[in-house]
Amino acid sequence: MLPIIIKAAENFCLHQIRLPYQLIPTSNSMRTLLAYIDIETEDGSAHRAFIGCDPLLIQTIAEIFLGEDASDEQTLVDMLLETTNMIVGSAKVLASESYNTTMKIATPFFLNEVNLDADETRFIGVENGHMMIAIKRL
Repeated sequence: MLPIIIKAAENFCLHQIRLPYQLIPTSNSMRTLLAYIDIETEDGSAHRAFIGCDPLLIQTIAEIFLGEDASDEQTLVDMLLETTNMIVGSAKVLASESYNTTMKIATPFFLNEVNLDADETRFIGVENGHMMIAIKRL
């Protein structure tokens, strides 16, 4: 599941925000805004996908989509939720096209506290910011 979401995140960087990216071993970001979305596959397995962005990256995304140079906290949260929805929604399409499997996705939720309990975590560097992608089997 994680490789599909990573591919969707790479596509987001290339086609939605049109910024170069690279997979990185870890993130040195001190603060991360974090959202999750639950996924259920056709075989009945359930996962929670986490998407986290540091404030610099989510502000960059808000500038691209909303034209805002300095977004307030609520706008950044909303942008993170929409980013999570776009990435996992794209992963749903990739799963269907590449793996002949269907997925149901829920509504994304913002986490006020970053207490991440994930099975696997990966990081993507985008411009000067970082994105975290993690997965937890439910």
